[in-house]
Order: sequence, then structure tokens, then C-alpha cells
Amino acid sequence: MAPAAAPAAPAAPKSDEKAEQKAEKKSADVKPQAVTKELPVNYAAQLTGYWCGPAATRIAMSSKTGELPSQAALAKELGTTENGTDHVGQVADGLNKLLAPTGTHYVAKDLSSREVSPEMTKELWDDTVRNIDSGKAMVANIVAPPGNQPPGYPSSQTIYHYVSVVGYDADKKNVKIADPANFGGNKEYWLSLDQLTSLVQPRGYVA
Repeated sequence: MAPAAAPAAPAAPKSDEKAEQKAEKKSADVKPQAVTKELPVNYAAQLTGYWCGPAATRIAMSSKTGELPSQAALAKELGTTENGTDHVGQVADGLNKLLAPTGTHYVAKDLSSREVSPEMTKELWDDTVRNIDSGKAMVANIVAPPGNQPPGYPSSQTIYHYVSVVGYDADKKNVKIADPANFGGNKEYWLSLDQLTSLVQPRGYVA
């Protein structure tokens, strides 16, 4: 049998490997290109009570193309019914199909099985900065209960909704929202990164 000390040789490289991985992870952090950045988008309020998914998708699309389908056409494309758009995956699939000529690609991030954490908050921030800096708006599926709602929302009920993420403020760690519901005339507003994380955690977003 080999002496107990024999396997110790690879230990140093393992430690170095960990250090390198940590350094790589640190260097991979997304750095904003600007203090504040907002994308110009074509805003339109949702035309029915259940077309927030298509409307938010249309707003996000407008950051990449001027050829925009109607909300009705998008509702059909996304599989939206009177119960709404069930899952962020439907939004990602629709965006990828319709924006294929532009080379734009979206990924659906279902957060429903995860707890809110610093890692989730950082992931959302990095995705936001990366996408906004590349000129690509995002779509978030939020759950807004009484006591944790964006401005203008009916405070007596929980709102299940889709919004577009169209900008960031790196100093304040705020995120710019274009909201197709237009509750109280609030078409666009800023949310803290922490609040947006808590709003998207039950469902998810596309980035």
C-alpha cells in the first residue's frame, strides 16, 4: 500500500485550481458600461386584462426591431389565453422565433424552485446589465402581493403580471420598468434591484 503521504502531491494544484476558479468568477462579474442606461422602446399598454405577456414581449422586441406584430398576433404566438401567459418559457420561445433574423437570443429563467438569495439578486443584476448594455430589453413575470407592489398597483389584491426591463442605474442599483398595465398612469418607473428580485422569484424572467 502506498504511504499516506503519497496522494498529497495533487493537493497544491487543487488549491491553485480553486484560486483560479475564484479569480475567473470574480473577473467574470458584469461591469456596467454606464452609470445609468435606458433603452428606447416602443411602449403600448396592454389591450386586454390578460395580454400583459404579449404587451411586455412586444415592448422588449422593440428594443431590437421596428417590425412589431400586434398584441393579438403575439398572444397567439405565445399561447396566451384568458388565463394569461402561463410560463416565461413561452415568452422566450416567442422572442427567439420572432427575433431570429436579428440574431437575438433569449433564455428563460424559472426561479420558482429557488429562494431569494444574494446569488439570485446578483444573477438578476448581471443579466440586466449585460442585456441592457447589448441593447436588449428583458421580460419579467412578477407576483406583486399587497405590501410589495410597484407604483399604482391596486393594493388590495395580488397581481400576477408581465413587465419589461428596459434600463438600470448602477449607482442606486435600480432597474427601469416599462409596465403595460399602466396602473395609475405609471407607464415607466424605477424599482430597487432587491424589490424586483422579490417580485420575480415566484415565477422568473427572460434574459
